[in-house]
Amino acid sequence: MAERLPRSVAGQVFVLQVALVVLLVLGAVLALLLQSRGDSDREARNRSVAVAETFAHSPGLEDVLENDPNPTRVLQPLTEEARKQAGVDFLVVMDTNGIRYTHPQPDRIGGRFVGTIEPSLDGEVTVESVDGPLGEEVQAIVPVEGSDGRVIGLVSAGLEVRNVTGVVNRQLPVILATSAAGLAVATAGTALVARRLRRQTHGLGPTEMTRVYEHHDAVLHAVREGVVIVGGDGRLLLANDEAERLLQLPPDAEGRSIRELPGLDPGMAELLCSGRVATDEVVPAADRLLAVNQRHTDRHGGPAGTVATIRDTTELRSLTGRAEGARRRLNLLYDAGVGIGTSLDVVRTAEELAEVTVQRFADYVTVDLADPVLRGEEPTGTAADMRRTAVAGIRDDHPLYPRGKMIGFVPSTPQARGFGSGRAELVPHLSEALGWQAQDPERAGRIVAYGIHSLIAVPLKARGVVLGVANFWRSEKPEPFEEEDLELAEELVARAAVCIDNARRYTREHAMAVTLQRSLLPRALPEQSALEVAHRYLPAQSGVGGDWFDVIPLPGSRVALVVGDVVGHGLHAAATMGRLRTAVHNFSTLDLPPDELLGRLDDLVGRIDQDEDEDDAGGGAGMTGATCLYAVYDPVSRRCSMARAGHPLPALIHPGGDVEFPDLPAGPPLGLGGIPFETRELELAEGSHIVFYTDGLIEDRTRDIDVGIELLRTALGRPAATPDDRCRLVLDELLPAHPKDDVALLVARTRALGADRVADWDVPFHPEAVGGIRSAAVRKLAEWGLDELSFAAELILSELITNAIRYGSAPVRVRLLYDRGLTCEVADTNSTSPHLRYAATTDEGGRGLFLVAQLAERWGTRYTAQGKVIWAELPLPGAGGGDTGTALPFDVFNAGIL
Repeated sequence: MAERLPRSVAGQVFVLQVALVVLLVLGAVLALLLQSRGDSDREARNRSVAVAETFAHSPGLEDVLENDPNPTRVLQPLTEEARKQAGVDFLVVMDTNGIRYTHPQPDRIGGRFVGTIEPSLDGEVTVESVDGPLGEEVQAIVPVEGSDGRVIGLVSAGLEVRNVTGVVNRQLPVILATSAAGLAVATAGTALVARRLRRQTHGLGPTEMTRVYEHHDAVLHAVREGVVIVGGDGRLLLANDEAERLLQLPPDAEGRSIRELPGLDPGMAELLCSGRVATDEVVPAADRLLAVNQRHTDRHGGPAGTVATIRDTTELRSLTGRAEGARRRLNLLYDAGVGIGTSLDVVRTAEELAEVTVQRFADYVTVDLADPVLRGEEPTGTAADMRRTAVAGIRDDHPLYPRGKMIGFVPSTPQARGFGSGRAELVPHLSEALGWQAQDPERAGRIVAYGIHSLIAVPLKARGVVLGVANFWRSEKPEPFEEEDLELAEELVARAAVCIDNARRYTREHAMAVTLQRSLLPRALPEQSALEVAHRYLPAQSGVGGDWFDVIPLPGSRVALVVGDVVGHGLHAAATMGRLRTAVHNFSTLDLPPDELLGRLDDLVGRIDQDEDEDDAGGGAGMTGATCLYAVYDPVSRRCSMARAGHPLPALIHPGGDVEFPDLPAGPPLGLGGIPFETRELELAEGSHIVFYTDGLIEDRTRDIDVGIELLRTALGRPAATPDDRCRLVLDELLPAHPKDDVALLVARTRALGADRVADWDVPFHPEAVGGIRSAAVRKLAEWGLDELSFAAELILSELITNAIRYGSAPVRVRLLYDRGLTCEVADTNSTSPHLRYAATTDEGGRGLFLVAQLAERWGTRYTAQGKVIWAELPLPGAGGGDTGTALPFDVFNAGIL
C-alpha cells in the first residue's frame, strides 16, 4: 500500500487539488439538478396554463363548440398551429364529457381525455402530471365558458417530462468542461512545482535523499577503491580512507592545494591537478602501480572540478600477465586442434603443425619424418634416415636445412636422442650445445650467427611408434625456451602426431587399394584391328573406387568395349570390380549379345550381394550398386550394338566433328534383378569416335550433371588428332583439381575391314557342294597370298560344311575374314551346337571337330537371331602360329580321316 502512495510533496499537493476539484464539481452538478427540477416543473405548469387559457379565450371558439356539427374540422388545424408556436407537446380541445375534438395524434381524436376534468367543469383551472398517450406529461385543464357563464368545453395543454429535463442535460457539459479546465490548471501547476523540486533534488524524493545522506559516509569510506574530488582551483575537496592510504595523505589534507600535500608522488599530483580525462592510466607511486580513472564534475551543470578513482593494480598486473599467457596457450592448443589434421595427407599435416605454431610459439618450426612414414609404412630405421617434410618461419632466408632434404642426425643431436628415447629435448642455449653442433659445425655456426639461440625437439610419437621429430627454434625473443614451453610443445606435438599417424595409415591403405585396383585393370590393351583405343584411369584423391574398363577381342574381328562402376570406395569396391571384370571376360567367351550378357551379370551381382549378406549376418559391406555399359563393334558391317545397366550415355563423335549422345535404353543398375535389358544397334562411319566414361568425369559437388554433360560435349567437339589426344583434352577440360570420385575414360576410333578382306559364299544344301566351296576358298587364299594356310583351311571348311549339311538346316553360308588371322565361319539356321569328343579306334566317325581343334588356333560357336555360326581361327604365317600346313598330328593321319 505504501508503494502506491505519493512519494513527493508535489504529488501529495496534486492529489489534494484533484480531490477538491472533484468535490466542487459534484456539488455544482447536484445543485443544478435540484434547481433544475423545481424550475422545470414550475416552467411546465406556467406554460401549460398560459397556452390553455389563451386558446380557451380565443374568439370564435364558443361559436364553433355551440353551433358547428363537426368541431374537429375547424379546431384541429388551429390547435396544431398554436401548439407548435407555443412550444408545448399537445393542445387538446374536448367537450364537457372529456371527448377529444383535437389531438397531435389524429387517431386519438374522439377518445376520452386522460386526466381529471371535474374541477375544470366547475370553472377551475387544474394542473397535474399524468401518464398520457404521449408518455409522462405535465398538463393544465382550463374550462371554456359560454356567454351565459356555463362551461361548454375544456382546453388542455401540456409538456412531456423528458423535454423539460433536456435543458438540464444541455447545461451539464458546460459545467463538466469548466471543471476539467480547472483540473487541468491544477495539474499543470503541480507539474511545474514537481519539476522545480526534481531539478533542485536531482530527481530524488525525501526518502531517497535521506538514504543518500545516511549512507554517504559509510559507502565512501568502505570501498576498496580510492575516491578523490578536486575543485577547479586545485584544492582537495574529498578523499576517502582508501585514497588516504594509497596516496599517504596527511589527516588535514582536505581543503589544501594538491601541489602542497607532503608525500604525494609528483606524477600523481600532476595528473590530479591537470583536470584531463584519464581511463585506467597507470601511475607509479612509491612501490605501487596505481590505476587512475578521472572525469569532470561539471558535465551535468555541477561545480567545476574533477573526481578520480584510484585502485592498486600491483598484484593484478602480475596475475593478469600469467592469465594472458595461459589464455594464449589455450588459444594455440584450440587452433592446433582445429587446424591440424584437416586432410589425410602426411606432408600437409606436417605443414599445418608448422604453420599453426610459427610466430605464436616459435620463430621457426621444422618437421622431420622418417622416410618410410611418407610412403605410409611403419618407421623401421633410426634418426639417420629422416626427411625434412615441413619448414615455416618468420623469414625465408634462414640457414636451416631446406624442405625435402634427407638428414642423417648423429647420435649426439637432440633430434637423434628424442627419436631414440621418445622424450622431448630442451636446448636453452644452442651456442653452448656441442652435441648439436657436431651434426654440421659449419651450418650450426651460421644458425647461431643468424640469431637462432634456443631449441625444443619433440618426437612425434603415436600409438607407441616414433614417426619423426618436430623442432621449434627461437630467435626474436631473447629469453630461451623454458620447462613451461616444453610442456606446451609436447602437447602440441602429441595432437599432431596422432593426425600424422592417421594420415600415414590412410596413405598405406590408399596405396594398397590403388595397387590392387591397377592390378585388376588391364595393363595393356589386346591387339586388334577393329578400333584404335586410348584410355585413362584416375583414382579418387579421397579413396580408390570401383571404376573399370576393358577391351575384349571377339571372334570375327569384332571387339567388345566395357566400362563399369561399382558404388563405394576402398578395397571392397576394388575387389568387387575385379570380380565383375572377370565375369564379363567369361561371359564374353560365350559370344552373347549385350543385353543377354548384362542379364547374366545382373544375376551374378545379385548372388554376390546375397552371399555377402549371409556371411556377414546382414552387416557386411555388400555392393549397394554397380553400373555397366557393354558394346560390341563389328568392323565388317560397321555396326555397333550396345546395352547399358544404369550407366551414363556414351558419346559419339562423327567424322565431321558433330557430337551426340545416342539414346540407349536405360536399364536398371546391376543387382536389382527382374527387369530385362535392351540392345540398340548403330551403324558407324569409319573414323567415328565412341567415348565411354564413368560418372566421376561429369559429376561434381560444384555442378549439376547436366552442366557436366554440356562441358563434355564442348570438350569432345574440339579437334584432336588421336584418341589419346582426345583423352588428354577431355581430362584437362573436365577433371577438377581434387577429384572426389574415380574416373575411367575410354575413347575408340572405328576402323572398317574392307570388302577385299572378306569372302563369303552360299552353300547348296547337298554334300557334293563341299568340293566347290573348298576350291573357291583355296583360290581366295591364293589371291590373299595365304597359300600356306590353304591345306588347313581346306580341311576345316570341309569338316564344318559337312557337319552343317548333315546336322544343320538350310541355308548354309561360308565366310572367310583376312585380318590379324584367318577366320573361317560356317553359318546355318539350326541352333544345335556341335560338341568335341574323342572317338575310339573302332569308330568310323566323330573325329571332325577334333581335327578342327588340332588345326585351328581356337574355335567356337556363336548364336545369332537366324541360327548359329561355327568359327575357327588360323594364325597368319610368321605370326607365331607354326607351320599350319605341315603341323598335323600323326594320329590324324592314322585315324583315316584323310
